[in-house]
Order: sequence, then C-alpha cells, then structure tokens
Amino acid sequence: MLRAAKAAGCLACRNLVASKSGLKVRIPLQKLHPLSRSIHHRNSQGTNSHRPPPCCAARHFTSLSRLPVRPALPLPGAHGYQPHRTFWVARLATRLLRLRYLLLGSAVGGGYTAKKTYDEWKDMLPDLSEYKWIVPDFIWELDEHIDFEKIANALPDAEYLAKLLPDFEKIGENFSFLKGLISKGVSVVSEVTGASGLHLLLESTGESAFKATENHGFEGTDKQHKKVSDKEKAEQLQEELLRTQMKYQRILERLEKENKELRKVVLQKDDKGIHQRKVKKSLIDMYSEVLDILSDYDSNYNTQDHLPRVVVVGDQSAGKTSVLEMIAQARIFPRGSGEMMTRAPVKVTLSEGPHHVAMFKDSTREFDLSKEEDLAALRHEIEIRMRKSVKEGQTVSPETISLSVKGPGIQRMVLVDLPGVISTVTSGMAADTKETIFSISKAYMQNPNAIILCIQDGSVDAERSIVTDLVSQMDPQGKRTIFVLTKVDLAEKNLASPSRIQQIVEGRLFPMKALGYFAVVTGKGSSSESIDSIKDYEEDFFQNSTLLKTGMLKAHQVTTKNLSLAVSDCFWKMVRESVEQQADAFKASRFNLETEWKNNYPRLRELDRNELFEKAKNEILDEVISLSQVTPKHWEAILQKKLWERVSTHVIENIYLPAAQTMNSGTFNTTVDIKLKQWTDKQLPHKALEVAWETLQEEFARFMCEYKGKDQDDIFDKLKEAVKDESIKRHNWNERAEDSLRVIQHNALEDRSITDKPQWDAAIQFMEETLQTRLNDTESVISDMVGPDWKQRWLYWTSRTADQHIHNETKNELERLLKLNEDHTAYLANDEVTTVRKNLESRGVEVDPVLIKDTWHQMYRRHFLQKALSHCNLCRRGFYYYQRHFEDSELECNDVVLFWRIQRMLGITANTLRQQLTNTEVRRLEKNVKEVLEDFGEDVEKKVHLITGRRVQLAEDLKKVREIQEKLEAFIEALHQEK
Repeated sequence: MLRAAKAAGCLACRNLVASKSGLKVRIPLQKLHPLSRSIHHRNSQGTNSHRPPPCCAARHFTSLSRLPVRPALPLPGAHGYQPHRTFWVARLATRLLRLRYLLLGSAVGGGYTAKKTYDEWKDMLPDLSEYKWIVPDFIWELDEHIDFEKIANALPDAEYLAKLLPDFEKIGENFSFLKGLISKGVSVVSEVTGASGLHLLLESTGESAFKATENHGFEGTDKQHKKVSDKEKAEQLQEELLRTQMKYQRILERLEKENKELRKVVLQKDDKGIHQRKVKKSLIDMYSEVLDILSDYDSNYNTQDHLPRVVVVGDQSAGKTSVLEMIAQARIFPRGSGEMMTRAPVKVTLSEGPHHVAMFKDSTREFDLSKEEDLAALRHEIEIRMRKSVKEGQTVSPETISLSVKGPGIQRMVLVDLPGVISTVTSGMAADTKETIFSISKAYMQNPNAIILCIQDGSVDAERSIVTDLVSQMDPQGKRTIFVLTKVDLAEKNLASPSRIQQIVEGRLFPMKALGYFAVVTGKGSSSESIDSIKDYEEDFFQNSTLLKTGMLKAHQVTTKNLSLAVSDCFWKMVRESVEQQADAFKASRFNLETEWKNNYPRLRELDRNELFEKAKNEILDEVISLSQVTPKHWEAILQKKLWERVSTHVIENIYLPAAQTMNSGTFNTTVDIKLKQWTDKQLPHKALEVAWETLQEEFARFMCEYKGKDQDDIFDKLKEAVKDESIKRHNWNERAEDSLRVIQHNALEDRSITDKPQWDAAIQFMEETLQTRLNDTESVISDMVGPDWKQRWLYWTSRTADQHIHNETKNELERLLKLNEDHTAYLANDEVTTVRKNLESRGVEVDPVLIKDTWHQMYRRHFLQKALSHCNLCRRGFYYYQRHFEDSELECNDVVLFWRIQRMLGITANTLRQQLTNTEVRRLEKNVKEVLEDFGEDVEKKVHLITGRRVQLAEDLKKVREIQEKLEAFIEALHQEK
C-alpha cells in the first residue's frame, strides 16, 4: 500500500511537471522523489521532513519565460546531483494555481462582459411600446386568469440562488494567500478593453494568466517582450469598434426586417380570430397636421409659426434629395442629370409604421414603397404637382407639397426639402429664379426653432459653396445647424489632401458653426440603385476607408443611419422645448381675434368663408326655384312686350310703310305676304329666342335682387353676380326650338280671319298705339332737328343753332310742298329738290341736297303717320265691311288686318316661348347654377376672390387659430404621456 501510494504520488508529480508547465529543464523523475514526498506524502514513514534545503544558484523559468540561449553553467564546486530547492515554492504555485486563476479570471471577466453585453443589447433594441396593439387581446387578459404571485412564490428566492454561485470572498482570500507565497517577480496583469466592452484582453503569450518580470536577483536573462505601441493599439481598437458597430447595425437591420414581416403576418390574420386594436394617431402625425394647418394659415410664415421642422438646404445637385431618401429609406423623388428637379418645397412627415407606404395630404391613395411601379407612380405624381404649383413664367414655387412616409425603423421627424440654391440663372429659367430660391430658403430658415440640415457636396471645392454663407447669416452661432458632407467616397478619391475633409467635419474650414458634422455616402450616382445597395456600399466604404482608420473621421460621424438618429433627437428636443411656448402664443392671438369680433360684429355668427359660401349657395338655389313660381300670364305679357319692342321697327319700316305706298289693296296684301314670309324664314324665330333668353336672364336677376331683405347679407352680392353671369354663359337654348317656332309663326301670320268685333277693335287699338308711338318719335326727331320753337325761345331763353336754322327753313319749304300735294310719294324727284334749294337760296339759306332729302324723309314720315291715324279712326266701324270683304265700299282696312296678324303672331309666339321656358329652360338654368356653384365651391381662389372683406378674413383667422391651438394642446398632452 505504501509503495502504491508513493507510486501514485510520483505519478502525480510527473504529470504536474509534464502538463503545460512551460519548464524547459529536464529533471530525472527519481530526483523529484524527495520533493514529491514533501508535498504528497508527509505522513509516510521514512520521510525526512527536516532535511535542510540545499543552496541553488540555478534560475527558474515560467511559461512566460524564453528558453535559455545556452545551457546553464554548473555552480563551482558542485558535482553530481544538486537539488533545486530555491524556487520550488514558485514552481509549486505555478502548477497548482494555474487552473484556479484561469477559472477566477474567466468568472470575473465573464460576469463583467455579460453585464455590459446585456446593457448594450437592451439599449440597442427598438422601442416596441407603440406596437402593443399588435399583441392579441387575450394576451392582455392573461393577468385576470393567471395568478403570477403564486408562480413567483414557487420560484427559488434570491438567497437560494446566491448559494449556488461560487464564494468570491473565499476565492479572494485564497488568492491573497497564494499571492504571498509567490515571489515578488510574479505579478498578475489583466486588462479589460474593447470597443463594445465585450473583449477581455490578457496580456500573455500563452494560456497562463501570469506575467513574470525580471527579478533583481537574476541577471543575464534572455527574456525580451515586444511591447505594442499605443498608436497600433489605438488602430486595433478603432478597427474593432468599427467592425462591432457595423455588426450590430446589420443585426439591427435584420431584426427590423423580421419585425416588419411579423407585423404583416399578424395584420393579415385578422380573419382568424386576432382582432386588430384601433390604431391611435401617432405623435408625429398629430404634429404634421398642425404644420399643415399653419401652412394654409400663413404660407409665408410671417406671423407666429415658430414650430420646429427640419429644413434641408444645399447647393443644386449637392445631394439633398438623396440624403432625404436615405433617411426615408425609399427613392421617392424624381431625378434628373444636372436639371433642377425640386421646384417647390416638399414637406415629408416621417413616422414608424408596419408597412413602408407614402401618401399625400390631400389624397387617400397609398403608394407601396416596396413595389417599383408604385415608386415610379409616386415620383411622377410629385413631379406633376411641382409643375402645377409653378405659375406661368416662373421656375420655382413657394407652395408646399405635403407628403407622409411610414415604415419600420424610420425615425420620426418632419423634413422640408427646398429647391437647391443656385449661383447663376441659366437659359429656360425665369430671371428672378435665384432671388426666389433665396427668399423661400430664408423664409423657412428664419424660424428660430427650425433645424437647418446644411448639405455640402464633398466632391467639389468647398470654396464654391453658396449655401454655407446663407446658413451662417440665418444661424451665426450654429445652435440649430447640422452640417452634412455628401459624396465622401468621391472626395477621398479625388482630393490630394484628405485632411481638408477632416477640417470640414471639424468645422475649421467654413466660417459657419454647427451642432454636429456628418459624412455620408449616398450611392455611386446611378438612379437605378436601391436603398439597400446604397447602404451596403456606404457600409463597405467606411469600413475600409482610410479616413476612419486614421482617425480623421469618428465612427459616430459617418453613415446616414447615425445622421437620421442625430437629426431625430435634435428635432424632438427642439419640439419639447418650444411647443408649449408656441401654444401660448396662439392662445393670446385667439383672445385678440375674439375680442375684435365681439366689438365689430356682436350680432353675427363667426362664419368662415366655406360656411358663408354654403349659406349663399342655398339662397341662390332658392332664388332659382322661385322662377318656377312665375305665372304664365306674367311670362306671356313680358315676352310679348319685349318681342314687339324688338321687331316693331322692322314691321313699320320694312313691311307696313313699303306696302302702304301701293295703289290698291291687292298689291298691298301681296307685298305684305311676301315680306312676312321672308321675315319669318330669316329673322323672326331667332329674334324671338333672343327675347326669351333675355327675359329669362332679367327675371332671374330680378328675383335675386328682390330676394334681398333685412336678413340678406351684402357680402354675397359679388358671388351672386358671378354665379348669374357664369350660368347664363354656360346656358345654351334648345337648338330644335327655332325650327318648331318658325313653323308656328308662319302659320299664325298666314291666318287673316278676324272672327269678332273685339278682335277687330283690339287690332285697331294696337295699330293706333303703334302709329302714335312712331309719330311721337318722329316729332321728337324733327324737334331736335329744327331746334326750339318761338314759345320755348321766349320762355326758356334758348335759341337755334345755324344748322337748326337751316333745317327749320328747309322744313317750312317742304311743308308747303306737302300741302300742295297731300298724296305725294315717299321720295322727292330731282327737280323738286332743285326747286326747294333755289327757293331757300333766294331767302339767303345755303342748303345741301342731301340735307333736303333727310329732312323730307322725316316730314313725309310724320305726314304719313298722321294720315294713317286718321284712317285708323275711320276703320273703327269697318268690321262690317271687312266681313263683306269690303264690297260696295270705298273703305279699305287692309292695314288693320296686317296689325291683327302681327298681334296674333306675337301672342302665339309668347305662349310658345313661355311653355318652353317653364318646361325646359328654367330647369336647365337651375342645373347650370348648381354646376357653377359646385365648381366655385371646389375652387379656393375663386371663393377668396368672390367672398371678401375684413369680416370674412377675421372669421377665417379665428377658425384657423382655434384649430391650431386645439391640435397643439392635444399634441402636448400626447407628448407628456409619451414621456
């Protein structure tokens, strides 16, 4: 048994010496037996434990030592076996405690690493609190059915778990004890470093955790360590940091994609029992609505709109749009090579959502940004809206196009992409394009709470930049400016001195100041590149870039991912600092507007322009309906009167007077029939329809004017007039009405039969009224021609002019001629003209033959009408002779029959037109009015032009300010809840 124990002890020593001890001196095993007995066999018999240790000048070597260059020289005077008793404690500690130190270092370093790893992963995970609605309802109800307290009680407590862990205090005591046993030349060095806090670096060349240093007692050692310089160490740590950052970014993107797919699957399972919760409006959407209302309220931002927004400015083709697309994670903007594409400000509201979609503010269509056809349609729509917003003769427009983009992992913020700043106006541009772009950019940047995202092209000389001077003017202290250097890949390749990039991103090259400086790469310049390929290219570039390796760029200053995170943080910080102040400002503005309304319009409701338009629309439609209430008698009376006023001159001058110059009744009737037929075929139906259309317009206007009472608002007058004019302009009379009316009128004029005495008397009265009216008109013309008579000259102290004197002398001479021949024809012969002229010249009046003929026309016309009126009186008793066809009678009243035919035609035409008006045209006019009102209602500019005044503007401002204040308060409440 004792020999077996000794053999086992020797075997243990043999294994201890042979196992990874790092000792290079070969020692016979039999020479270690006394040492083995002193270690393993203290209680064995025959062991001399009090043997004095021999002196030894031999060096000892650890695993950290190098092999000696040459064998150690034997000590002088020594011969045979010499025991190594001087370093047996160190060798013993090295062999026994190596495993414990490894375990101890692993436990301490592993615990520290695990803790930091957990904290970092916890910080990098996205905030999923907004997506609680994705979890089915029954999950939230588990708390009601499961007693989690019982489960917690059933689990082991913390004290029990602590017992399972190693006793670190005892480990520390053993470590202190063993450290005292080790010589002063042995030290423990461990360093915990690493970019991500996850790397435990032990400075050792082997697996041992000890580092042996030279002892003062041992000279001539061959051990030489290569110390890593600080610069190389910094480079290694920088590369490790960049690799770790890129690694975590790829992992995060992969998790985001998986999360997006998971959300889609959950939403598509609604029909399988998973009920989707009602999605509340997100915080950024609420804020975007406030900005949209402010944009409509004050498009020039001249009043109180100081709410934060991210304003993207830069030189033309500097990469503004590309940066915004990288932040939005989609190629959503139209592109052109060197051409100005951004012609109007585009407000993009970015928010996180389950699907990557885009939508315009004034549209319900969703563009799926994961589909190329939807992306192409979105780019085309943006380009169309930009071109529509640009007025004729202009190149850019200040009108804002509002667009919202949602998708997984998108940072929440509101960005405004502005037209690129130019230095020269090229052909095809308006002359004021440069000044217009500057004014638009300044209007957005002068907002003290706007975050300016200044984009600078890194591939061109920095001295060519225009936007930096503009930004410096608007934000000289750089308290709200973020500088972005684009196309860094081209800059690194082309620049002879890369240190210029370092000067730019450190803010030492430009006079402008900024909150932060970023360097990004937005692709290789191809419009067909996808966002994912650009991200991969950017990541690969910065991972291999010498700018990052040499420390010219910091890791947090590169990639659009870091840029979007920084901009989002700055945006929300600015929002939280300024939104309540802006809400108070609008509250004060609302109080001022309400006070002004109460003082100026105390009895009127606060109706804005849209509400006033609806009120006016109802009044106009009521007035149009009133046209259907007009009686048929009224329609026919006004139609007949207006029609006769329109055609009476033609009837007298072209039909009656020529026919009356004939010698007998047969010729008279023939002439009348021919002329009536020609008149009916060519002019009469068209004239009748014109009269009917004018009558309808006049009645429509009359009703709109008569409708005005004490409740009528004068503010609608301009709108009503515009509606009336536009409706009449659009109204077209039925084309077939003229043909049917021609037939009716022709048949009415063909009828010559007067059935009774009242019709005869009515015809005579109509004839007398017509002739008397014409006679009065003729007398008026003659009076104006010859001037005042002797009575007027005496009573009113007036006199005749020279022309009037000549006309008067000519009139007197012609009256003598008519008295001599009352049956004179309608025209003077040439010899009669000469006679009249010579008679006037004998009295000292020089007269022109043309003047004599003109005067004769009026004199004969008066003479004829006087004779016709006398004949009309004679025909009052001629109805009896008419029934007998004027046989055996010298009285002929064919002219009375003519006027009866005209009168009957007028009555029948008026009746026909009245039926067409009431049955067709009034309804068509009402339809036209409705269409005009609908068109005006959709045209905002038209309403602004037609409904104007301080009262309207005050009501509009009140409505907008109230809406802004309410939405701001709702937004502030939601913002506090999110905190």
